Amino acid sequence: MLFVRTTDLVQKLQSARQELSLAAAIEKLDKYHLLILDDLSYVQKSQAETSALFELIAARYERRSMLITANQPFGAWDSIFPDKAMTVAAIDRLVHHAVIFEINVESYRRKAAVARTPAARQPKPPLEPQEIDAPRQLP
Repeated sequence: MLFVRTTDLVQKLQSARQELSLAAAIEKLDKYHLLILDDLSYVQKSQAETSALFELIAARYERRSMLITANQPFGAWDSIFPDKAMTVAAIDRLVHHAVIFEINVESYRRKAAVARTPAARQPKPPLEPQEIDAPRQLP
């Protein structure tokens, strides 16, 4: 098993492509039965990066397992990847034999950060009703 940030892996694959060794880099990743790509949809990727990522997905399709985390639903992936046709093809391969877990909860990082702030730990005093002066009549 290999756990890697998607951005880091895509940069390595892109470098391998420039060195004409993309196939060898993908073959090296093939030794991992499970490849975990974290934060796939975190940043928008260029056409070249998307292409390298698609080649990895296509190479592992029906052969090796991938686990992908993303903070965007599939319907929003066309704004992440510049090539719509490649995005559809990648999603098609990813979901074909997939088990998809959709988790709609508050960010645990945000929740922990709020809990660490002193103001969050102290109860707020209740608001007291304020009297509003009646308008005065001018003499």
